Amino acid sequence: LVIKFKIVGNLRFLSHAETAKVFQRACVRAGIKIKYSEGFNPRPKLSLPLPRPVGIESDDELLCLRVSNDLRETDIESRIIADLSTQLPEGCVLLSVIVDNANKSFQPCSETYVLDVWEEFLNEKIKATIKRLLASESLNVQRRTGVRSSGPKIVDVRGFLKSIKLDQNSIIVECNVSPAGSIRVEEILNLLELDARKLRAPIRRTNVQWQSN
Repeated sequence: LVIKFKIVGNLRFLSHAETAKVFQRACVRAGIKIKYSEGFNPRPKLSLPLPRPVGIESDDELLCLRVSNDLRETDIESRIIADLSTQLPEGCVLLSVIVDNANKSFQPCSETYVLDVWEEFLNEKIKATIKRLLASESLNVQRRTGVRSSGPKIVDVRGFLKSIKLDQNSIIVECNVSPAGSIRVEEILNLLELDARKLRAPIRRTNVQWQSN
């Protein structure tokens, strides 16, 4: 099953692992039989191919799920949406369910972040900053690693910034995503010289583009 959904409100503070747990438990209650791996430590065959940063809303999330239910039944997609929706917490909304090839994998290639900014901060300074960023050949940022002894590393994120546009009271940032990673939300904010007090709404991720094989 390939499930598209969105996350809004307080549910945006769930971590990647917690979001997966929400769906795992909801599937059990809805009678959807998730397949598990074999071995001493069986794991559910459930994946969120593009982790959502904590605190970020999203209207374009993807969940891939291997199940043992009979998926040849009539109107199986609409029935799964109906059964699963009633078991999900407020703030998690199913958008679509598709029965797809079990061996298909999904690789994100781009994502877009919408930053709703207070009008007073959408001034000539932010316009000049956006112009400077897009004109730069390289944008080096310090990024923390998971290894304490190695300390932060320097990463050039310019290749991940596809475009930055102003749209009324929003800054629209389109980012490239590759197996090597992408630019992080906090890095976008730092480069734009923005912080929480300048945002009038939670940051939202949208328009995720996928390659499948």
